Formats: sequence, structure tokens, C-alpha cells
Amino acid sequence: MRYPLLAALLAAMPALGSAASFDALLACGDTAHQFVAGLQQQRLIDASPMRVEDNSVNAFWPKSDAGMTVLGRSVFAVFGYQPGDALFKAGKGTPLDKPLYGVAVVGSTEAIAKTLSTSGSKARAEHAAPFITAIICD
Repeated sequence: MRYPLLAALLAAMPALGSAASFDALLACGDTAHQFVAGLQQQRLIDASPMRVEDNSVNAFWPKSDAGMTVLGRSVFAVFGYQPGDALFKAGKGTPLDKPLYGVAVVGSTEAIAKTLSTSGSKARAEHAAPFITAIICD
């Protein structure tokens, strides 16, 4: 995974409630800026990232009362990066050369990848940590 420290943080975070589904956000039709800024404007995620990876991927905690779910699974973190966009803080290393955004959820990578495939989503599933999968649009 491109952001291993994010995976470690996600593994330690407790599950959130499941009040609202955000499956449509992972249709991968937005820019990373639109995705993250939209969630910030709705006050569903913190305004400042809780972590900035060396490659400049910014990770944001969902608000405790947001109850965000994707594919029926609780969202532990939201992440994104878009080159040259002031919304995203720079990391200490070489930034990614292309944008990406997504969420981290509890569940096996294989099961989530299958669900994404059968739903026709453009998102991909990537293993982040035991029982944690990143759902990524890039």
C-alpha cells in the first residue's frame, strides 16, 4: 500500500455508526478536491487532515456523528490528494504524480473488490491492514 502509516492508524480506530450511505461518492466521477471539499463543507470530515503521508496523501477522520458507510461498511477514514491543489498539505517525500481519493473500511479486500466489480464501480480495492481495505478512485 502507498500509505502504510495510514493503515496503522486505521487499524487502531474504533468503528463508527452507520447512519448514511455514501456509495455514490465512489462512482469515481469527482476530482479529489471535489470529493474531500464536499465532505468538509457538509462537516462530515475534519477540516484538517489527521495525517499527511510522505507522498502527500491526506487522511481525514470522519466526524464521530457522521455515520458514514460505503458498501454497507463503516468508514474509518477519508483520504485524498490532488497535485498542485492547496486543499491538500504536502508530505515530506515525493508527492504522487496523479490524484486519488477514497475511503478506508472494515472488510476483506477480496470481498470488497468483488462487490465493486459486480456493481460496475470504477473504484478499486487495496489491502490496507488486517481487516481494513482502502476503496480508491484514481
